Amino acid sequence: MITSDTKRIKKIIKTWNSLQNQIKEHNITKEMLLNDEFSQWAVTTPLYNIGEQVYKISNELKKENPEIPWSVVSGLRHRLVHDYDGINWSIIVEVVFDEMGEFIDSIEKLINE
Repeated sequence: MITSDTKRIKKIIKTWNSLQNQIKEHNITKEMLLNDEFSQWAVTTPLYNIGEQVYKISNELKKENPEIPWSVVSGLRHRLVHDYDGINWSIIVEVVFDEMGEFIDSIEKLINE
């Protein structure tokens, strides 16, 4: 694995952990994320950062690990940035509360092998 990939994965994990801490600290619920603009803003910035780091991970690492949904996570960033008014917050709620943890677990294994 390229050193920069390891740094990017560590940054993704750190950003995700920070987001999870903020969600807990501010008691952000699924319902809040669906309806509260401040909560939406608070969540989107870390998701932008995660998506950007995923986008910049080497193609080599992505090809070696095709089971990891790289393009889904980087595509989420693109959607959040370029189609903010068209965001389906139900999908973001699923990502934040149900799906991203699995992605983080899978990339964490890459640097712990």
